[in-house]
Amino acid sequence: MAYHNYLTILIPCAVAFAISVISLLFIKGYMLESGVTSPDHNKKTKPTLPSSGGVAVAFGFTLGVLTYIFGSSFSFFNPAIASLEYLFATLLSVMLIAFVGFLDDINVKRDMVKTTDMMDTRKGLKQWQKPLLTLIGAVPLIAINAGVSIVRIPFIGTVSFGVLYPLVIIPLAVVFASNAFNLLGGFDGIAGGTGLVASLAMLVYSVVYGSPAGALITAALSASIAAFLLFNIYPSKITPGDSFTYFVGTTLVVAMILGNMESFGIMVFMPWIIEFVLHARKKFKVTDLGKLRGDGTLEPPYGKKIYSWTHVIMNLKRCKEWEVSMYMWLIEFGFVLLAFGLKAASLL
Repeated sequence: MAYHNYLTILIPCAVAFAISVISLLFIKGYMLESGVTSPDHNKKTKPTLPSSGGVAVAFGFTLGVLTYIFGSSFSFFNPAIASLEYLFATLLSVMLIAFVGFLDDINVKRDMVKTTDMMDTRKGLKQWQKPLLTLIGAVPLIAINAGVSIVRIPFIGTVSFGVLYPLVIIPLAVVFASNAFNLLGGFDGIAGGTGLVASLAMLVYSVVYGSPAGALITAALSASIAAFLLFNIYPSKITPGDSFTYFVGTTLVVAMILGNMESFGIMVFMPWIIEFVLHARKKFKVTDLGKLRGDGTLEPPYGKKIYSWTHVIMNLKRCKEWEVSMYMWLIEFGFVLLAFGLKAASLL
């Protein structure tokens, strides 16, 4: 694939970034007035912030990809470097997931209710409803028989799943990725920052190893997340909400599937796989937030017991909120380097 074809990705990225910024400026005030809010537990004053910033990010991503589809249809981007069938399926999949996340976000109570191990105004969907509803996001990918059924699994080797790939593997991957990514949050910039590192890693992989669909999807996703970080990095002006975490988790796994980079993606996604295992030890009724000390640092909520990456970080060092997020970014970056190292050694 000629390198100059990848330059057509720049315009969709610019559109995705600009639309995300504009949408976030609107959503920020709209959600606050509508009561779709969340208290910031990591600040002394516990300010109320507008939530569900993921709606704006998903909208920006969608228009960015649609810009590419428009250009391809009218031969502005010629030749087309990505299958339009795959791209439309991607858009339908991630928008369905973002809608499920939005349903979770808008279930806000006037009074505090107990969620996981803490009191909060946002009640959200029931635990059993989340995997069931996020399964909807896999339907468009199943319908087009997306991806390649022969997958190289790290440290295991090449496995041919046949018809099980679209009918079983893809639905499980979408449900797991969307819900696992949702577990690691609660700190300014932590979800956006780690998601951006993962997305950029897959973008680099797609460009180097010639995956046009993967390159376009991860490029537009990276641009949208970068726009969101302008509003969510410490001190946050809007929280991501489940609309963001479900959307990003699903888009990453879609990029893995359509970009034929499942083995690489598994390594990049490893922090969330580990987070899932840690949360499962307490049946997912656990918070990753810390207890605020007088000096502004965060105390691990369960002492030496570890149920999240954030608990590990807070046990190793007295951290302020922004430091927890920064260390989590570095952890994800470490797994990215490991993934590229394993790829270079032909182990992926």
